[in-house]
Amino acid sequence: TTMADELVDAFVRLTPQLSSSSPPPDRDQLHEIVTSPATHLLVARGDDGTILGSLTLVLFRIPTGLRAWIEDVVVDGEARGQGVGEALNRYAIDVAAERGARSVDLTSRPSREAANRLYRRLGFVEEPHHRLTVLRWDA
Repeated sequence: TTMADELVDAFVRLTPQLSSSSPPPDRDQLHEIVTSPATHLLVARGDDGTILGSLTLVLFRIPTGLRAWIEDVVVDGEARGQGVGEALNRYAIDVAAERGARSVDLTSRPSREAANRLYRRLGFVEEPHHRLTVLRWDA
């Protein structure tokens, strides 16, 4: 088993726990994520080496500075409540700060109550919606 096989297998298991509408990334897509200078695919492992969760940190430069986004945080259902999500997020925040990002953004559905409690405990604050309009273009 290679590292690529291990990642593919982990995302086959984790992606449905994150999204019911998105298929797991295949080997080529994971390779693109891992090799992109803008993305940092973080994984948390259990004592036996099993991948318990993942988080993608995206760093990109714009004219006003370096931006950081946390995306696709997922912890295996059997590992929730053991600090995996907290460890992943703390590490992502540290990486973003080391690279020079002054803030880290993320979005989370209101229904993800445990995750939202964690984010608030880590210092994330909800931005009032009246300050900006969030627009999305779907292909």
